[in-house]
Amino acid sequence: MELPTLRLGGITSFTTIDFPGRLAVVLFCQGCPWRCRYCHNPHLLDAFEETSLTFVDAMKLLERRQGLIDGVVFSGGEPTLHRGLSSAMSAVREMGFEVGLHTSGAYPKRLASLLPLVDWVGMDIKAPPARYDMITLTPGSADRAWQSARLLVDSGVDHEFRTTVHPSLLSSSDVLEIAAALEQLGARHYVVQQCVTKITLDPALREDGANFALTAEDFVELRRMIPEFSVRGVDQPACASS
Repeated sequence: MELPTLRLGGITSFTTIDFPGRLAVVLFCQGCPWRCRYCHNPHLLDAFEETSLTFVDAMKLLERRQGLIDGVVFSGGEPTLHRGLSSAMSAVREMGFEVGLHTSGAYPKRLASLLPLVDWVGMDIKAPPARYDMITLTPGSADRAWQSARLLVDSGVDHEFRTTVHPSLLSSSDVLEIAAALEQLGARHYVVQQCVTKITLDPALREDGANFALTAEDFVELRRMIPEFSVRGVDQPACASS
């Protein structure tokens, strides 16, 4: 079998957190069309950056991991940037692995073609539509992302939506607005996660200890809208589970 060309910027050989319920390998695809200000993987943004990894390297690793892991996650960067992604996913599936995808939804048409090949998708929702370009620094990014979100919900593929929050960019009211839009789409799983501030594309956002807090009222409202709402690394009120 001739292996597809897929430019990789990194590999995580074992993870328990990037593919819910599975032990997995993560393949980080090189290149992204957006320039999100809080991006903590800026080395993966340039699609033409020289890399020493190939998909052949990844397949050799996966051969050694057969029987030890359940799945393979294609992350980035933005994996749907790559035309060879569907062939790479098919090759992984032929080895008996489940397939996960991390995406920003930048390419809705390509995402639609990939959904039959994946078992789970983690999709980033950056902001309410009116504030998207402020974060991605890319005109038109909101339309693409929310189109992809609708495609994902309608597909029936297992997934989670997640929003990375930096207090200088998003407020709790922004998060509530995102959740309301996801509720209208029929989303069932939404995660709010703390921004990693040690490395960000925008130096002005590198604030150690930058924090984002949800009030008890915020948490109750988010749970009302999205039954499977959860947080990662974000302050939540002690009474939130009551």
